[in-house]
Amino acid sequence: MTTSPRFRLLPMPLHSLLLFVVWLLLNNTVAPGHLVLAAFLAIAIPLLTSGMHDPQPSIHKPFVTLRYILMVIGDIVVANFEVAVLVIGPAKKLQPAFVAIPLDIEHELPITILASTVSLTPGTVSAEISEDKKWLYVHVLNLTNEEELIALIKHRYERPLREIFKC
Repeated sequence: MTTSPRFRLLPMPLHSLLLFVVWLLLNNTVAPGHLVLAAFLAIAIPLLTSGMHDPQPSIHKPFVTLRYILMVIGDIVVANFEVAVLVIGPAKKLQPAFVAIPLDIEHELPITILASTVSLTPGTVSAEISEDKKWLYVHVLNLTNEEELIALIKHRYERPLREIFKC
């Protein structure tokens, strides 16, 4: 049985690689000075911030994740057309509202993905997550049925996230 050392030079190797590459791309050079500075930043920043990293649940079902991403992209396309029809029509027909969605997921990453998914879909915007992480408050451009909207978000978005992250 091997134990990982408490101090690692690269606690987040992918972040380090990304920092290194982005620094060089931003400066549009591979001059020796920039290579050294990029390497320093790629090592120093993850070392300084690694203590702030909260453990998050990992993805357990990559194929469900891919299906979720494709579904969200499709929903965004469809919602764009629906919102366009609503905006072109008379403004008096719109019924904007705030809706509180009860959350069954508990970890920050899946909650953030759910809130982002809702915000990416035209016609809805995540307004706030309660401090106890039990409610997601959503602003809706045109609310016709609150219970139906809650059921849709829970079934279409929250349920797959629970499956993906096993939470």
